[in-house]
Amino acid sequence: MKLLKDIMTHEVYPALGCTEPVSCAYAAALAAAQLGSPVERLTLRVDPSTYKNGAAVTVPHSGGAKGNLVAAALGAALARPEDQLQLLRHVTDDVVARSRALCEGDRCRLECLSDCRCFRVDVLVSAGPHSARCVLSGSHTHVERIEKDGRIVRQSEANGATSELAYRGQLSRMSLAEVLALADALDAEDCAYLQRGVEMNLAIAESGFDVRGTAYQLRRMQRDGYLGDDLFFRAKIRVAAAIDARMAGVAMPVMTSGGSGNQGTVAVLTPYLVGREMDVPAERILQSIAVAHVVNAYVKSFVGELSVVCGCALAAGIAAAAAIVYQQAGIDIPRMNLAVRSVIGDLGGLICDGAKPSCAMKAITGVDSAVRSALMALQGYGLAADEGVVGQTAEESIRNLARVSLEGMFPVDPTMLKILQERATRSGLG
Repeated sequence: MKLLKDIMTHEVYPALGCTEPVSCAYAAALAAAQLGSPVERLTLRVDPSTYKNGAAVTVPHSGGAKGNLVAAALGAALARPEDQLQLLRHVTDDVVARSRALCEGDRCRLECLSDCRCFRVDVLVSAGPHSARCVLSGSHTHVERIEKDGRIVRQSEANGATSELAYRGQLSRMSLAEVLALADALDAEDCAYLQRGVEMNLAIAESGFDVRGTAYQLRRMQRDGYLGDDLFFRAKIRVAAAIDARMAGVAMPVMTSGGSGNQGTVAVLTPYLVGREMDVPAERILQSIAVAHVVNAYVKSFVGELSVVCGCALAAGIAAAAAIVYQQAGIDIPRMNLAVRSVIGDLGGLICDGAKPSCAMKAITGVDSAVRSALMALQGYGLAADEGVVGQTAEESIRNLARVSLEGMFPVDPTMLKILQERATRSGLG
């Protein structure tokens, strides 16, 4: 089915580094490739959520540097956009040296598009009398426009409203049962791709234990007798390890979900690890991971590409819970309703305050809620429809979550933005 292919193409792909900074690197590389000479000046303008998500995350191959502007400078020095969100794997010592030189003085500038509510990365680079510009909008890899010396080289419809992203509108009009049925369209190529995502995310999880972050602390607590070595622990520690590695700038790719590496970690590893522990057949586990991807995309068609609420805990948590129910019961809508309601009732309102090491803490909260809600739902238990923000159906509950996020919590991002900008000013970075 074309809709499944659209989701797999536009929302499930490998990314090396946090997807917001690396999208800035990608846009800068696209612009720099138009110049034909080394970039001398760079201006990066991003929406508030991208600003927030890139503020405190380490950029791979940067020597430990953090932030969107660092990533953009690397992309501009690299000028090699062919690998999209994996382009930073080509960074060399020379590229790092040139990017650092570009960041000296006032030759690099970061601006926040404070009134923009959609994903947007706008990079302007120049060298001598020539300039080039690239705008990404709607998603991390969607090119809205490329210009050279003010002349349009490549253009699509503004704000990402193109045919290639039209599937999001179609998704938002579907029932959960229809969304879940998309997994039935998996072919051999899809299964191989999903398996590649599992292997990719497991690999970076193994490297994450060396970071000495959240996963390291979980392991220490388990060894000290404070945590049991059970299914919940084993799922959480691997998800935490993968996110620890990503946020520390470990130069290994992950398979994303909804265009987010952290969401991909939760949506892929949680059903995979739970399925293995519960002896679910391998093919069924891969089908359930497809369910997680399409449900994550479904939730994000309501709450947005980047949200006030924590996507790796909420959107991916809902997706993982649905996947675990699917493993055991198939498309059982009453149980799906219970699982979705429980995750939303448990975690609704958990804010996103940017991508950073503490994302691992929120992710394991999401994993715990997803597994707990799914196992309870399989026994016929979940939050009642008259409790708090949840609704009668999964669809109503997700729409209520979107209302809380987009209407009720709208002032959160501007407030968070002020906090981050004040911190940057105090540290001399803004």
